[in-house]
Amino acid sequence: MTERIEAEKRIDVLAAESAYLRQEIEQLHNPDEIIGQSPCILRVLDEIDKVAGTNATVLISGETGTGKELVARAIHAKSLRKDKPLIKVNCASIPESLIESEFFGYEKGAFTGAMEQRKGRFALAHGGTIFLDEIGEIPSGLQPKLLRVLQEGEFEAVGSSNTQKVDVRVIAATNRNLTEMVREGSFRADLYYRLNVFPLTIPPLRLRGKDIMLLAETFIERFSLEAGRLSKSLTEADINRLESYSWPGNVRELKNIIERAVITAQGDRLNLSQVLSGTADAEEVLTSDESTEVVLTAEELRQVERQNMLHALEAAKWKVAGKGGAAALIGVPSSTFSSRMKALDIKRSFR
Repeated sequence: MTERIEAEKRIDVLAAESAYLRQEIEQLHNPDEIIGQSPCILRVLDEIDKVAGTNATVLISGETGTGKELVARAIHAKSLRKDKPLIKVNCASIPESLIESEFFGYEKGAFTGAMEQRKGRFALAHGGTIFLDEIGEIPSGLQPKLLRVLQEGEFEAVGSSNTQKVDVRVIAATNRNLTEMVREGSFRADLYYRLNVFPLTIPPLRLRGKDIMLLAETFIERFSLEAGRLSKSLTEADINRLESYSWPGNVRELKNIIERAVITAQGDRLNLSQVLSGTADAEEVLTSDESTEVVLTAEELRQVERQNMLHALEAAKWKVAGKGGAAALIGVPSSTFSSRMKALDIKRSFR
């Protein structure tokens, strides 16, 4: 009877793992791909080809919405581990109290609610790749344990004294300045250097030139097909609007704007004018008689993003997640929105 109970518990554990892996496989076959012909994106594709066949740890940097996960999936798909799982962990979306057990798993009875043994993400990724998104959000207490996995390939599950060995290729991503975090003391220098074996920077959309039109046309065709409508063509005015906008949300923002423009299209015209008028930055573009190219400094771009997020928070009455929340209004995951609030020092003031 005891053996039967243990077998049933093991089946439950395996079923949970299978469900997780099926979800990852579905994401792996997502129709998105890296689209672009600009020199800066061609350099990224060349770097992907160079590093994919190795076991080197990759650190992907770039603004939110530039497609860091897409790059990670491309590296895995071209690697010798492509037939093994690619496991994603969003470090910002897991509560600090649970992140160690998510990474390394736990034993039955390790803490209140641990009714059975559970494998962590590193164990699930054995033989494959683990993608640590928003690595800058990892708690300081977990950083030495992550460093140990990177250096020694071993860890202990929560509540266990048995050391487990694991063979995992690590790809990390961040939209934060890790070197600045190292200087501030919030990120370990040794962990940073261990992650930064092969740095790969994703260019923001505003620097990708004609890729904006290429991506827009791809999204128009895709969303028109999904909506069962004829594909719309971009007018000269549409092209000017798209090329003049600064794209603080990058490719993700472009994708969301095109989807809304297709859904609200009138006849054979995309509704880009109304969709793009949602931010003060876009309003300046739409009200100008002719488009002008303005080069913004990093601080100016930071302020544009900060102001846009504040507008969204005010519109959502400071609700971040869920339907009607600020994250949904901008078109980013709530975890990313919260991360950027922290990075941009956005706090609600009560007056």
